[in-house]
Amino acid sequence: MGGKHGKYAYVQRRDGLYVKVRVFKNKPDDSPDKYLVVGPKRRDAPPSYPLLREEDLPEEARRGLYEV
Repeated sequence: MGGKHGKYAYVQRRDGLYVKVRVFKNKPDDSPDKYLVVGPKRRDAPPSYPLLREEDLPEEARRGLYEV
C-alpha cells in the first residue's frame, strides 16, 4: 500500500534513517505546522511514497524527526 494523494512522505535524516511525516497542503512551506511526524524510523522508505530531505523542513519540524 502506497502513499495516497501526497498526504504522507518520508524524510531522510542525517543518520540515513527515514521517518514518516504527514504533510498538510494548506499550510505555508516555511511553517513548522506543515509537517507532523507520525511514524517510526525505518532503514528504507517505500518506493511509492515521496521522499524529502531533512534540510527541506523548517528547524522546528526537524527536531521532531529525532524524537521518534
